[in-house]
Amino acid sequence: MPPDWLREADGGSVIDIYVQASANRTEIIGIEPWRERLKISVTARPRGGDANREVLQALAEWMGARVSELSIVSGHSSRRKSVRIEGIGPNRISALLEG
Repeated sequence: MPPDWLREADGGSVIDIYVQASANRTEIIGIEPWRERLKISVTARPRGGDANREVLQALAEWMGARVSELSIVSGHSSRRKSVRIEGIGPNRISALLEG
């Protein structure tokens, strides 16, 4: 059974993330248990959607997906976001975190 921050959704997944913008480098940091979200740092500033675009790009590269397969479904102007990924199930995302 997937954790609360990762759920199956019609042919894909929804993943809850926490974004640290204006970081020194862009990276997928891992799960922060106290936030129950996947933490991602991005170098972009949180203005004009730059950080959101960088988050989607980083997730797509990490998952081996196209950016067009990802979309922010909630939290557009927040550090706490939910991202929908088409065609990739929760098991594959969990495996990426473990390996």
